[in-house]
Amino acid sequence: MRYRRNWIVPKGKELTDMDRKILFYQEHGHLVPSPKLIKTPEQIEGIRRSGKINTGVLDLVEKEIHAGMSTAEIDKLVYDYTVDHGAIPAPLNYEGFPKSVCTSINEVVCHGIPSEDEILEEGDIINVDVSTILDGYYSDASRMFIIGKTTPEKEKLVRVTKECLELGMKAAKPYGFVGDIGHAIERHAKKNGFSVVRDLCGHGVGLEFHEEPEVLHFGRPGTGMLLVPGMVFTIEPMINMGKWQDRSDRRRVAVGAVGAHVPDDRTRVADSYLLTTVGRKHNGRGETCRCFFPAFC
Repeated sequence: MRYRRNWIVPKGKELTDMDRKILFYQEHGHLVPSPKLIKTPEQIEGIRRSGKINTGVLDLVEKEIHAGMSTAEIDKLVYDYTVDHGAIPAPLNYEGFPKSVCTSINEVVCHGIPSEDEILEEGDIINVDVSTILDGYYSDASRMFIIGKTTPEKEKLVRVTKECLELGMKAAKPYGFVGDIGHAIERHAKKNGFSVVRDLCGHGVGLEFHEEPEVLHFGRPGTGMLLVPGMVFTIEPMINMGKWQDRSDRRRVAVGAVGAHVPDDRTRVADSYLLTTVGRKHNGRGETCRCFFPAFC
């Protein structure tokens, strides 16, 4: 299969080592990024600053979340903290989404809408998915919370999902492929008796809320878009106890097929040179999300 020629060097421009590498893969039939997906150091620094606020929001939620709390209260925490720090909640009014954060409980895979009527109970699993705009730069991360104690099965799902994230990150290397990430995630999930949600995926982020590439959490190594230094994207494995299929209602809320897909546990991995933020995505699936900078691997 031949992909479109995304990497075009202006006539007369001297080729860099990066140009030569990317052109080699392009000429051999691989999908490569367009230059606009390669962030500059200044842009990456802007994304990091946005990510620091995003992480601060999740830290606040982690401190305050408890049984008896409504998801509307979580939404208010997110909105107030974000605005107080000079930023904007990216989900608010995005394609009609009415709130500042996605709160997805138990079998809800993602995009759960906060409500006064949705009260957290002992044993619930909730994913709080936060995205922030600061000075035009976007960051995106979520974190999974277990309210009180849960079942051993869910604990396993949480643990395995976190392991899937870590394996996906390990597979993300300069001049590797998006398919390497998905393959590592899917193999580990299946080995532990779980399935990977296929209808939702990670994505590029930074200058827009959702950019290329689509980061599938299943697939074959050596396929998908070439990973190039300077790309910024999320890895968001969504792992189900039951089948991988999900369904969506009119509000575009995705719901898992069987049982609680549980994202990973409450353990937060601190930011590093490689990451703006870390967390889990909507609980509709065992999921975690990181913004990844291959440039610094």
